[in-house]
Amino acid sequence: MSTWSYELIPHRGAMRLLDELIVWDDVRIHMRTASHACADNPLRSDGQLRAVHLCEYGAQAMAVHGGLLAQREGAVAAPGLLVSLRAVQLYVARVDDLPGPLGVYAEKLLDSGTSWQYAFRIEHRGQLLAEGRAAVIAAMG
Repeated sequence: MSTWSYELIPHRGAMRLLDELIVWDDVRIHMRTASHACADNPLRSDGQLRAVHLCEYGAQAMAVHGGLLAQREGAVAAPGLLVSLRAVQLYVARVDDLPGPLGVYAEKLLDSGTSWQYAFRIEHRGQLLAEGRAAVIAAMG
């Protein structure tokens, strides 16, 4: 298991959805979390966390990956804006009732320096819950 800091991502408080960094390299990241089961998860509505919100889990793994890559180079990752989700497949309706942690995976497909595309997938005990692709552009500051 690798170490990481929440300071790598812009999310604060309960919106920090990811708990553990398992492993990462230049292209991939694997994280784990149990925040889907937390009653105070800010993405819940009507007491449930719907599977569509797993896209945010994937996006946060992407942000951590970008932050780790920048940190390795002695830099800070530029803030990014999620601009598209594509080919998203949801295999369950909700996830708040799943016991134990979720596996959150992201793989960098494209890096232009100012935009990035990743594939992501979320699993629970070997079962695929959600997958898709996401594109991010650097926020203009």
